Amino acid sequence: MTKPAAAEPALRASDADRERVADILRDAFAEGRLDVNEHAERIEAAYGAKTLGELEPLTRDLPAHRPSAAPKPAPAPAPAGPPLPPARDYSPNAVAVFGGSTRKGRWRVGSRIRAVAVFGGVDIDLTDAVFESPEVLIDVTAVFGGVTVKVPENVSLHGTGVGIFGGFDVREQTADDPYAPVVRVRGAAVFGGCEARPKRGKLLKEWVRKQLDF
Repeated sequence: MTKPAAAEPALRASDADRERVADILRDAFAEGRLDVNEHAERIEAAYGAKTLGELEPLTRDLPAHRPSAAPKPAPAPAPAGPPLPPARDYSPNAVAVFGGSTRKGRWRVGSRIRAVAVFGGVDIDLTDAVFESPEVLIDVTAVFGGVTVKVPENVSLHGTGVGIFGGFDVREQTADDPYAPVVRVRGAAVFGGCEARPKRGKLLKEWVRKQLDF
């Protein structure tokens, strides 16, 4: 993964530029290159950066690439029926810096969501969402903040994360329907918290039908 170009420091930073830096910082923290306070300070600075020149110093002393990811297991075959439109790789990010961000209601969910709470709160409610992928990965970073994830009670929910002076709680469940969507939550909570749980009484109908009828 490359760092934002330093040749034009006055150029305005995009959301993608800030996300690239946040990814490098998250990996550096996981590898022990940054301590808790350094990670919190740099994440806050990354999401508050306006220009590439403000982003560049945040990763100057860190490797600019991420370790190779392990291959993902092949997804379960979809039920027979009409061909599906291609799933989007990303859903809109949910970022809260000294504030709040909420995603709820009938919204399209791709295969990956980034939820970042820095001195703020993020609420991701998938109970009425339109699933465009059989598997949804939610990457969580909570620094002096909180992230809450709610899913329908008839989808699978799994997670892995770390709480450092905080909590990371995923109430795992496996759906009876082998073709039901799978939501995976991963990440870290530093002086903050993450809670992911099914919302009782909220059922997702056939995700394929919802996707086609949207």
